[in-house]
Amino acid sequence: MTEDTHDETLKQETLERILRESREIRGVSLWQDAWNRLKRNRTAMISLVCLLLLGLLAFLTPLLPLQSPIDKDLNNRRFLAPNLDTVVMGSRPGLKFEGGTLTGELEKFRASIAELEAERLSTEDPERRQELQQTIDARINVEHPFNQMWNELGPLSWWMCQLRVRLFGDYAIPSLFGTDKLGRDLLARVFWGARVSLIVGIVATLVSLIIGVSYGAIAGYFGGTVDSVMMRIVDMLYSIPFIFVVIFLVTFLGEDSVKARLDAMGIDQITIFYIVIGAIYWLTMSRVVRGQVLSLRTEQFIEAARTVGASPARIVFRHLVPNVLGVVIVYLTLTIPSVMLFEAFLSFLGLGVAPPDVSWGLLLNDGVEALSIIDVYWWVVVFPGGSLAATLFALNFLGDGIRDALDPRMKNRD
Repeated sequence: MTEDTHDETLKQETLERILRESREIRGVSLWQDAWNRLKRNRTAMISLVCLLLLGLLAFLTPLLPLQSPIDKDLNNRRFLAPNLDTVVMGSRPGLKFEGGTLTGELEKFRASIAELEAERLSTEDPERRQELQQTIDARINVEHPFNQMWNELGPLSWWMCQLRVRLFGDYAIPSLFGTDKLGRDLLARVFWGARVSLIVGIVATLVSLIIGVSYGAIAGYFGGTVDSVMMRIVDMLYSIPFIFVVIFLVTFLGEDSVKARLDAMGIDQITIFYIVIGAIYWLTMSRVVRGQVLSLRTEQFIEAARTVGASPARIVFRHLVPNVLGVVIVYLTLTIPSVMLFEAFLSFLGLGVAPPDVSWGLLLNDGVEALSIIDVYWWVVVFPGGSLAATLFALNFLGDGIRDALDPRMKNRD
Protein backbone atom coordinates (compact mmCIF):
# COMPACT_ATOMS: atom_id res chain seq x y z
CA MET A 1 0.00 0.00 0.00
CA THR A 2 1.49 3.34 -1.03
CA GLU A 3 1.72 6.32 1.31
CA ASP A 4 -0.86 8.28 -0.71
CA THR A 5 -3.33 5.42 -0.51
CA HIS A 6 -2.75 5.15 3.20
CA ASP A 7 -3.43 8.88 3.67
CA GLU A 8 -6.64 8.64 1.65
CA THR A 9 -7.80 5.72 3.78
CA LEU A 10 -7.13 7.68 6.98
CA LYS A 11 -9.00 10.68 5.63
CA GLN A 12 -11.94 8.47 4.65
CA GLU A 13 -12.04 6.86 8.10
CA THR A 14 -11.81 10.24 9.80
CA LEU A 15 -14.62 11.61 7.64
CA GLU A 16 -16.84 8.62 8.39
CA ARG A 17 -16.16 8.99 12.12
CA ILE A 18 -17.05 12.68 12.01
CA LEU A 19 -20.26 11.89 10.13
CA ARG A 20 -21.23 9.24 12.70
CA GLU A 21 -20.60 11.67 15.55
CA SER A 22 -22.58 14.42 13.81
CA ARG A 23 -25.56 12.10 13.41
CA GLU A 24 -25.56 11.44 17.14
CA ILE A 25 -25.61 15.15 17.98
CA ARG A 26 -29.10 16.43 18.70
CA GLY A 27 -29.83 20.14 18.53
CA VAL A 28 -31.39 21.86 21.53
CA SER A 29 -34.05 24.50 20.98
CA LEU A 30 -34.21 27.75 22.93
CA TRP A 31 -37.05 26.46 25.09
CA GLN A 32 -35.35 23.12 25.79
CA ASP A 33 -32.14 24.89 26.72
CA ALA A 34 -34.07 27.29 28.98
CA TRP A 35 -35.85 24.37 30.67
CA ASN A 36 -32.55 22.54 31.25
CA ARG A 37 -31.06 25.64 32.86
CA LEU A 38 -34.21 26.25 34.91
CA LYS A 39 -33.99 22.71 36.29
CA ARG A 40 -30.53 23.51 37.64
CA ASN A 41 -31.99 26.42 39.64
CA ARG A 42 -33.05 24.66 42.85
CA THR A 43 -34.93 27.64 44.31
CA ALA A 44 -36.97 28.15 41.15
CA MET A 45 -37.82 24.46 40.87
CA ILE A 46 -38.90 24.26 44.53
CA SER A 47 -41.07 27.32 43.92
CA LEU A 48 -42.55 25.73 40.79
CA VAL A 49 -43.37 22.50 42.63
CA CYS A 50 -44.95 24.42 45.52
CA LEU A 51 -47.06 26.51 43.15
CA LEU A 52 -48.23 23.45 41.22
CA LEU A 53 -49.13 21.74 44.50
CA LEU A 54 -50.96 24.85 45.68
CA GLY A 55 -52.89 25.06 42.41
CA LEU A 56 -53.83 21.39 42.60
CA LEU A 57 -55.03 21.68 46.20
CA ALA A 58 -57.00 24.83 45.38
CA PHE A 59 -58.68 23.06 42.46
CA LEU A 60 -59.49 20.01 44.62
CA THR A 61 -60.69 22.06 47.62
CA PRO A 62 -64.37 20.96 47.30
CA LEU A 63 -63.15 17.36 47.33
CA LEU A 64 -61.05 17.70 50.48
CA PRO A 65 -62.59 16.81 53.89
CA LEU A 66 -62.60 20.42 55.08
CA GLN A 67 -65.18 22.04 57.30
CA SER A 68 -67.75 24.44 55.91
CA PRO A 69 -66.20 27.83 55.05
CA ILE A 70 -69.47 29.72 55.69
CA ASP A 71 -71.15 27.88 58.59
CA LYS A 72 -71.10 30.16 61.64
CA ASP A 73 -71.17 29.14 65.30
CA LEU A 74 -71.20 32.33 67.36
CA ASN A 75 -72.08 30.56 70.58
CA ASN A 76 -69.40 27.87 70.77
CA ARG A 77 -66.60 28.43 68.24
CA ARG A 78 -65.69 32.13 68.15
CA PHE A 79 -61.92 32.72 68.09
CA LEU A 80 -60.95 29.16 68.87
CA ALA A 81 -57.17 28.70 68.85
CA PRO A 82 -55.71 26.03 66.53
CA ASN A 83 -56.77 22.65 67.90
CA LEU A 84 -57.25 18.96 67.09
CA ASP A 85 -60.83 18.60 68.32
CA THR A 86 -63.02 16.30 66.23
CA VAL A 87 -65.60 18.03 64.03
CA VAL A 88 -68.71 16.43 62.50
CA MET A 89 -70.17 18.06 59.42
CA GLY A 90 -73.63 19.46 60.15
CA SER A 91 -73.43 18.98 63.93
CA ARG A 92 -74.16 22.61 64.85
CA PRO A 93 -77.57 22.65 66.60
CA GLY A 94 -78.70 25.74 64.70
CA LEU A 95 -78.61 23.84 61.41
CA LYS A 96 -81.24 21.39 62.67
CA PHE A 97 -79.88 18.65 60.43
CA GLU A 98 -81.35 15.18 60.72
CA GLY A 99 -79.33 13.28 63.33
CA GLY A 100 -76.96 16.23 63.63
CA THR A 101 -75.03 15.15 60.53
CA LEU A 102 -74.77 16.27 56.94
CA THR A 103 -75.28 12.76 55.59
CA GLY A 104 -78.44 12.34 57.68
CA GLU A 105 -79.89 15.57 56.33
CA LEU A 106 -78.95 14.58 52.77
CA GLU A 107 -80.80 11.28 53.11
CA LYS A 108 -83.85 13.06 54.47
CA PHE A 109 -83.79 15.65 51.68
CA ARG A 110 -83.34 13.01 48.97
CA ALA A 111 -86.25 11.03 50.35
CA SER A 112 -88.52 14.08 50.21
CA ILE A 113 -87.41 14.84 46.65
CA ALA A 114 -87.97 11.21 45.68
CA GLU A 115 -91.57 11.46 46.95
CA LEU A 116 -92.22 14.55 44.86
CA GLU A 117 -90.59 12.90 41.84
CA ALA A 118 -92.80 9.80 42.28
CA GLU A 119 -95.87 12.00 42.51
CA ARG A 120 -94.80 13.90 39.38
CA LEU A 121 -94.37 10.70 37.40
CA SER A 122 -97.69 9.26 38.55
CA THR A 123 -99.84 12.29 37.78
CA GLU A 124 -101.47 12.62 34.38
CA ASP A 125 -102.26 16.32 34.61
CA PRO A 126 -99.62 18.26 32.58
CA GLU A 127 -100.06 21.43 34.62
CA ARG A 128 -99.70 19.55 37.90
CA ARG A 129 -96.62 17.75 36.55
CA GLN A 130 -95.03 21.04 35.57
CA GLU A 131 -95.89 22.53 38.96
CA LEU A 132 -94.27 19.62 40.76
CA GLN A 133 -91.14 19.91 38.58
CA GLN A 134 -90.87 23.59 39.46
CA THR A 135 -91.25 22.72 43.14
CA ILE A 136 -88.49 20.12 42.89
CA ASP A 137 -86.13 22.54 41.15
CA ALA A 138 -86.86 25.30 43.67
CA ARG A 139 -86.26 23.02 46.65
CA ILE A 140 -82.96 21.77 45.20
CA ASN A 141 -81.79 25.33 44.54
CA VAL A 142 -82.85 26.70 47.94
CA GLU A 143 -83.23 23.94 50.52
CA HIS A 144 -80.44 21.54 49.57
CA PRO A 145 -78.11 21.00 52.57
CA PHE A 146 -75.10 21.91 50.43
CA ASN A 147 -76.41 25.47 50.18
CA GLN A 148 -76.08 25.84 53.94
CA MET A 149 -72.52 24.49 53.98
CA TRP A 150 -71.03 26.06 50.83
CA ASN A 151 -71.72 29.21 48.83
CA GLU A 152 -72.88 29.18 45.20
CA LEU A 153 -71.21 26.00 44.03
CA GLY A 154 -70.69 25.63 40.31
CA PRO A 155 -71.53 22.35 38.54
CA LEU A 156 -68.00 20.95 38.95
CA SER A 157 -67.68 22.04 42.58
CA TRP A 158 -71.14 20.60 43.32
CA TRP A 159 -70.11 17.25 41.89
CA MET A 160 -66.85 17.33 43.87
CA CYS A 161 -68.73 18.08 47.10
CA GLN A 162 -71.00 15.10 46.42
CA LEU A 163 -67.95 12.92 45.92
CA ARG A 164 -66.42 14.35 49.09
CA VAL A 165 -69.48 13.26 51.11
CA ARG A 166 -69.33 9.77 49.59
CA LEU A 167 -65.63 9.40 50.36
CA PHE A 168 -65.39 11.00 53.80
CA GLY A 169 -68.98 11.12 55.08
CA ASP A 170 -69.37 13.53 57.99
CA TYR A 171 -65.66 13.60 58.84
CA ALA A 172 -63.95 16.99 58.69
CA ILE A 173 -60.35 18.00 59.38
CA PRO A 174 -60.04 19.69 62.81
CA SER A 175 -59.59 23.45 63.05
CA LEU A 176 -55.81 23.37 62.57
CA PHE A 177 -55.82 27.11 61.80
CA GLY A 178 -58.37 28.01 64.49
CA THR A 179 -61.63 29.88 63.86
CA ASP A 180 -62.53 33.52 63.14
CA LYS A 181 -64.79 36.04 64.85
CA LEU A 182 -67.92 34.33 63.52
CA GLY A 183 -66.85 30.81 64.46
CA ARG A 184 -65.96 29.75 60.91
CA ASP A 185 -63.11 27.34 60.31
CA LEU A 186 -60.06 29.28 59.13
CA LEU A 187 -58.37 26.33 57.41
CA ALA A 188 -61.37 25.84 55.11
CA ARG A 189 -61.58 29.58 54.43
CA VAL A 190 -57.86 29.76 53.55
CA PHE A 191 -58.29 26.92 51.03
CA TRP A 192 -61.43 28.41 49.49
CA GLY A 193 -59.79 31.85 49.50
CA ALA A 194 -56.84 30.40 47.57
CA ARG A 195 -59.21 29.51 44.72
CA VAL A 196 -60.38 33.12 44.38
CA SER A 197 -56.95 34.74 44.85
CA LEU A 198 -55.24 32.44 42.36
CA ILE A 199 -58.03 32.84 39.79
CA VAL A 200 -57.84 36.62 40.17
CA GLY A 201 -54.09 36.52 39.56
CA ILE A 202 -54.30 34.19 36.56
CA VAL A 203 -57.40 35.62 34.84
CA ALA A 204 -56.44 39.25 35.35
CA THR A 205 -52.92 38.54 34.10
CA LEU A 206 -54.25 36.78 31.00
CA VAL A 207 -56.49 39.78 30.28
CA SER A 208 -53.49 42.11 30.59
CA LEU A 209 -51.48 39.71 28.41
CA ILE A 210 -54.01 39.72 25.56
CA ILE A 211 -54.48 43.49 25.60
CA GLY A 212 -50.87 44.48 26.29
CA VAL A 213 -49.18 42.13 23.82
CA SER A 214 -51.58 42.97 21.00
CA TYR A 215 -51.41 46.72 21.63
CA GLY A 216 -47.63 46.85 22.01
CA ALA A 217 -46.93 44.59 19.01
CA ILE A 218 -49.17 46.64 16.71
CA ALA A 219 -47.64 49.93 17.87
CA GLY A 220 -44.08 48.64 17.48
CA TYR A 221 -44.64 47.10 14.05
CA PHE A 222 -46.31 50.06 12.36
CA GLY A 223 -44.19 52.72 14.08
CA GLY A 224 -44.35 56.35 13.00
CA THR A 225 -47.58 58.20 13.65
CA VAL A 226 -49.45 55.07 14.71
CA ASP A 227 -46.83 54.29 17.33
CA SER A 228 -46.74 57.88 18.60
CA VAL A 229 -50.50 58.12 18.98
CA MET A 230 -50.84 54.73 20.65
CA MET A 231 -48.00 55.39 23.09
CA ARG A 232 -49.36 58.83 24.00
CA ILE A 233 -52.61 57.11 24.94
CA VAL A 234 -50.61 54.81 27.19
CA ASP A 235 -48.85 57.83 28.74
CA MET A 236 -52.21 59.47 29.48
CA LEU A 237 -53.53 56.29 31.06
CA TYR A 238 -50.38 56.07 33.17
CA SER A 239 -51.18 59.49 34.64
CA ILE A 240 -54.53 58.26 36.02
CA PRO A 241 -54.32 56.73 39.53
CA PHE A 242 -55.42 53.12 39.10
CA ILE A 243 -56.95 52.88 42.55
CA PHE A 244 -59.50 55.59 41.71
CA VAL A 245 -60.32 53.93 38.41
CA VAL A 246 -60.95 50.62 40.13
CA ILE A 247 -63.03 52.24 42.86
CA PHE A 248 -65.14 54.03 40.25
CA LEU A 249 -65.64 50.96 38.07
CA VAL A 250 -66.39 48.60 40.96
CA THR A 251 -68.83 51.12 42.45
CA PHE A 252 -70.53 51.79 39.12
CA LEU A 253 -70.81 48.14 38.14
CA GLY A 254 -72.04 47.28 41.62
CA GLU A 255 -74.99 49.67 41.35
CA ASP A 256 -78.29 47.78 41.59
CA SER A 257 -79.63 48.44 38.08
CA VAL A 258 -76.27 47.76 36.40
CA LYS A 259 -75.73 44.67 38.53
CA ALA A 260 -79.18 43.33 37.66
CA ARG A 261 -78.49 43.84 33.95
CA LEU A 262 -75.15 42.04 34.19
CA ASP A 263 -76.71 39.21 36.20
CA ALA A 264 -79.27 38.77 33.42
CA MET A 265 -76.34 38.26 31.03
CA GLY A 266 -74.76 35.70 33.36
CA ILE A 267 -71.91 38.00 34.47
CA ASP A 268 -71.41 38.12 38.23
CA GLN A 269 -69.55 40.74 40.23
CA ILE A 270 -66.42 38.70 40.83
CA THR A 271 -65.99 38.10 37.08
CA ILE A 272 -66.15 41.84 36.52
CA PHE A 273 -63.57 42.26 39.25
CA TYR A 274 -61.18 39.92 37.42
CA ILE A 275 -61.57 41.79 34.15
CA VAL A 276 -61.28 45.26 35.68
CA ILE A 277 -57.97 44.45 37.37
CA GLY A 278 -56.61 42.84 34.21
CA ALA A 279 -57.70 45.79 32.09
CA ILE A 280 -55.54 48.22 34.08
CA TYR A 281 -52.38 46.08 34.20
CA TRP A 282 -51.66 45.95 30.47
CA LEU A 283 -49.84 49.28 30.13
CA THR A 284 -46.36 48.13 31.16
CA MET A 285 -46.79 44.94 29.15
CA SER A 286 -47.54 46.98 26.02
CA ARG A 287 -44.39 49.07 26.49
CA VAL A 288 -42.21 46.01 27.03
CA VAL A 289 -43.56 44.28 23.91
CA ARG A 290 -43.33 47.47 21.82
CA GLY A 291 -39.63 47.85 22.65
CA GLN A 292 -38.92 44.26 21.65
CA VAL A 293 -40.91 44.54 18.40
CA LEU A 294 -39.11 47.75 17.42
CA SER A 295 -35.81 45.86 17.53
CA LEU A 296 -37.20 42.87 15.57
CA ARG A 297 -39.23 44.50 12.80
CA THR A 298 -36.14 45.22 10.67
CA GLU A 299 -34.75 41.67 10.93
CA GLN A 300 -34.35 39.56 7.81
CA PHE A 301 -37.10 37.07 8.65
CA ILE A 302 -39.60 39.96 8.80
CA GLU A 303 -38.39 41.26 5.42
CA ALA A 304 -38.74 37.74 4.02
CA ALA A 305 -42.33 37.56 5.30
CA ARG A 306 -43.14 40.88 3.61
CA THR A 307 -41.53 39.67 0.41
CA VAL A 308 -43.74 36.58 0.17
CA GLY A 309 -46.83 38.74 0.70
CA ALA A 310 -47.66 38.10 4.39
CA SER A 311 -50.26 40.51 5.76
CA PRO A 312 -49.39 42.86 8.63
CA ALA A 313 -51.64 40.88 10.99
CA ARG A 314 -49.85 37.63 10.10
CA ILE A 315 -46.43 39.24 10.53
CA VAL A 316 -47.38 40.67 13.93
CA PHE A 317 -49.07 37.62 15.45
CA ARG A 318 -47.34 34.81 13.57
CA HIS A 319 -43.75 36.07 13.44
CA LEU A 320 -43.18 38.92 15.91
CA VAL A 321 -45.25 37.88 18.93
CA PRO A 322 -43.71 34.36 19.19
CA ASN A 323 -40.26 35.93 19.22
CA VAL A 324 -41.04 38.10 22.26
CA LEU A 325 -42.65 35.33 24.30
CA GLY A 326 -39.53 34.89 26.43
CA VAL A 327 -39.78 38.45 27.75
CA VAL A 328 -43.56 38.16 28.04
CA ILE A 329 -43.36 34.98 30.15
CA VAL A 330 -40.87 36.58 32.51
CA TYR A 331 -43.08 39.63 32.89
CA LEU A 332 -46.13 37.43 33.46
CA THR A 333 -44.48 35.70 36.42
CA LEU A 334 -43.90 39.13 37.93
CA THR A 335 -47.38 40.43 37.09
CA ILE A 336 -49.30 37.60 38.78
CA PRO A 337 -47.98 38.43 42.28
CA SER A 338 -48.60 42.13 41.65
CA VAL A 339 -52.21 41.42 40.69
CA MET A 340 -52.73 39.13 43.68
CA LEU A 341 -51.30 41.76 46.01
CA PHE A 342 -53.52 44.42 44.43
CA GLU A 343 -56.58 42.20 44.89
CA ALA A 344 -55.61 41.64 48.52
CA PHE A 345 -55.22 45.39 48.99
CA LEU A 346 -58.64 46.11 47.48
CA SER A 347 -60.30 43.35 49.50
CA PHE A 348 -58.53 44.69 52.59
CA LEU A 349 -60.20 48.05 51.90
CA GLY A 350 -63.56 46.38 51.33
CA LEU A 351 -63.57 47.13 47.59
CA GLY A 352 -62.69 43.69 46.26
CA VAL A 353 -64.22 40.29 46.82
CA ALA A 354 -67.51 40.60 48.70
CA PRO A 355 -68.77 38.13 51.35
CA PRO A 356 -69.81 35.35 51.40
CA ASP A 357 -67.08 34.83 48.78
CA VAL A 358 -63.67 34.76 50.37
CA SER A 359 -60.12 35.60 49.33
CA TRP A 360 -56.85 35.93 51.19
CA GLY A 361 -57.16 39.72 51.17
CA LEU A 362 -60.62 39.53 52.70
CA LEU A 363 -59.34 37.11 55.35
CA LEU A 364 -56.54 39.53 56.22
CA ASN A 365 -59.06 42.33 56.54
CA ASP A 366 -61.16 40.23 58.91
CA GLY A 367 -58.06 39.30 60.87
CA VAL A 368 -56.86 42.86 61.34
CA GLU A 369 -60.32 43.90 62.50
CA ALA A 370 -60.21 41.12 65.10
CA LEU A 371 -56.89 42.22 66.58
CA SER A 372 -56.94 44.16 69.82
CA ILE A 373 -54.59 45.03 72.65
CA ILE A 374 -56.66 42.94 75.05
CA ASP A 375 -56.82 39.63 73.19
CA VAL A 376 -54.31 38.75 70.49
CA TYR A 377 -55.90 36.27 68.09
CA TRP A 378 -52.69 35.82 66.12
CA TRP A 379 -53.94 32.94 63.97
CA VAL A 380 -56.53 35.05 62.14
CA VAL A 381 -53.68 37.09 60.60
CA VAL A 382 -50.72 34.70 60.54
CA PHE A 383 -52.23 31.90 58.46
CA PRO A 384 -53.92 33.97 55.69
CA GLY A 385 -50.96 36.38 55.61
CA GLY A 386 -48.46 33.53 55.57
CA SER A 387 -50.28 31.82 52.70
CA LEU A 388 -50.29 35.01 50.63
CA ALA A 389 -46.66 35.84 51.44
CA ALA A 390 -45.42 32.32 50.65
CA THR A 391 -47.25 32.32 47.30
CA LEU A 392 -45.86 35.73 46.35
CA PHE A 393 -42.33 34.66 47.31
CA ALA A 394 -42.64 31.50 45.20
CA LEU A 395 -43.91 33.45 42.19
CA ASN A 396 -41.08 35.95 42.43
CA PHE A 397 -38.43 33.24 42.83
CA LEU A 398 -39.87 31.41 39.82
CA GLY A 399 -39.91 34.63 37.81
CA ASP A 400 -36.24 35.27 38.61
CA GLY A 401 -35.39 31.70 37.62
CA ILE A 402 -37.22 31.95 34.29
CA ARG A 403 -35.56 35.29 33.56
CA ASP A 404 -32.12 33.77 34.12
CA ALA A 405 -33.00 30.66 32.09
CA LEU A 406 -34.11 32.71 29.09
CA ASP A 407 -31.16 35.12 29.24
CA PRO A 408 -28.52 34.05 26.67
CA ARG A 409 -25.81 35.76 28.74
CA MET A 410 -26.49 33.28 31.57
CA LYS A 411 -26.05 30.25 29.32
CA ASN A 412 -22.53 29.32 30.33
CA ARG A 413 -22.93 30.11 34.01
CA ASP A 414 -23.68 27.50 36.65
